[in-house]
Amino acid sequence: MHEHVPLIDAAEVRALLLARSEVALLDVREEDPFAQEHPLWAANLPLSRLEPDAWRRIPRRDVPVVVYGVHAGHDLAPVAARRLRDLGYVDVRELDGGLAGWVAGGGEVFRDVNVPSKAFGELVESVRDTPSLSAREVQERLAASSPVVIDVRRPDEYRAMSIPTAVSLPGGEAVLRIRELAPDPTTPIIVNCAGRTRSIIGTQSLINAGVPNPVVALRNGTIGWTLAGQELEHGAVLTGSPVVAPEHLRAARSGARDVADRAGVRRIGPDAVASLVDPTRTTYFLDVRTEEEYVRGHLPGFRHVPGGQLVQETDHVAPVRGARLVLADDDGVRASMTGSWLAQMGWETYVVDPGGDLTEHGHPAPHRPRPPSVDEVTPDVLAGWIDHGDAVVVDVGPGRGFARGHVPGAWFAIRAQLEPALAGLPAGRLVLTSPDDELARWAASDVQAAGRDVVVLAGGTDAWSSAGHDLDTGLDRLLTPVTDRYRRPYEGVDNHHDAMQAYLDWELGLIAQLDRDATHFFHVV
Repeated sequence: MHEHVPLIDAAEVRALLLARSEVALLDVREEDPFAQEHPLWAANLPLSRLEPDAWRRIPRRDVPVVVYGVHAGHDLAPVAARRLRDLGYVDVRELDGGLAGWVAGGGEVFRDVNVPSKAFGELVESVRDTPSLSAREVQERLAASSPVVIDVRRPDEYRAMSIPTAVSLPGGEAVLRIRELAPDPTTPIIVNCAGRTRSIIGTQSLINAGVPNPVVALRNGTIGWTLAGQELEHGAVLTGSPVVAPEHLRAARSGARDVADRAGVRRIGPDAVASLVDPTRTTYFLDVRTEEEYVRGHLPGFRHVPGGQLVQETDHVAPVRGARLVLADDDGVRASMTGSWLAQMGWETYVVDPGGDLTEHGHPAPHRPRPPSVDEVTPDVLAGWIDHGDAVVVDVGPGRGFARGHVPGAWFAIRAQLEPALAGLPAGRLVLTSPDDELARWAASDVQAAGRDVVVLAGGTDAWSSAGHDLDTGLDRLLTPVTDRYRRPYEGVDNHHDAMQAYLDWELGLIAQLDRDATHFFHVV
């Protein structure tokens, strides 16, 4: 018999948020249903990925954790709670009534992903009157003069589609490097992202840090550009980050420090970082530089999250609301600018002064439990089974990865929905796979507990491909819908115009939702 999981009602969760106590409110559904509606401070940690992701995302095992989520009428929360307890979490409760209980208790629900950051961006624009131009106005300026256009999204987004002449300068890099791209203070600077948030934050970052150039956002980003009937470029080539001249570094450092101080960022020397390791507090230690710089060397115990994406994805990086964030760089600019926004979003934020020894190199080994020991099959042996029609392969990895390439004839299933889906499979040896076999091993343990024989493809689909075996592509042979990732209206090049417009309209309504929710503690300097 399973131990009973205690309940907590919506009013108690809200009280924790209002008291600014630590709490992780976890929606354990897949990302797509999560994106349809959830509380402001809910973080998506799907039941399918609890074991691989929980220790990294929720590092303190005695933090209060609240779980909810229903799929197809089946309550996932009890299973999630038990698995979290097995992982060592000692204060796990179910949200009484789940999401319906939250709504019945008067709680506000939000659509999409990374909502705290997007709502905050709208608030920043409304308070600071962040300047912006429409797509048509930007196109006219490009035709008439030579403004500097910077794209503050991730490099992969920039390569997929970009504004003509735009240079990739991800958000955390903008204040540090912009003076190299626009050394003449009379040169206009135009900042764009895909929609609204990152361009608002990027534009206001340059203004807040005292960049002398006239700076405006491209209103509604690449979505606005597309809706205006204007052509985007595809496959833009990345250039190296410009080297920062000493005088520009001094100016950027001064401006970043000033706004960080005004926002309430706290400072600590590199020798004192260890004093922030506190078993009673959840603390995220984050290096906000580029990945290349991080890999070359970083402070011990810090993990890599680029500054611009950290501001955009606080709910993913730090699902424990009320936690502390400690940021590091080696220039005195990027951590201060990133920290200035996080502090305004209500996070207790520290910046480590440059000068520490960057003695760790590469990416640390993932901190996660060892997957269960299960029977396995090598790629070559599995190939023989498939040739003889004696294997039924199910891929429990990400849906996007399955579409890009999977073992020929494999079926797709989401791990948390795997057991009932197996009933629809033909006869044969059941083989589970995932990109590197980790998730397949957890899924195989689930299947074994239900009394069914199963083996795992050793090394997963990556090993299959490395052994020289072909892959199929596409999204056929689906045992479950591909709901493990929400398709953002601003990504890709084939989105419907009405979906893009609806997304912009939704963003503009976020401030009213913030007012109704009232748990955010945002303040804009």
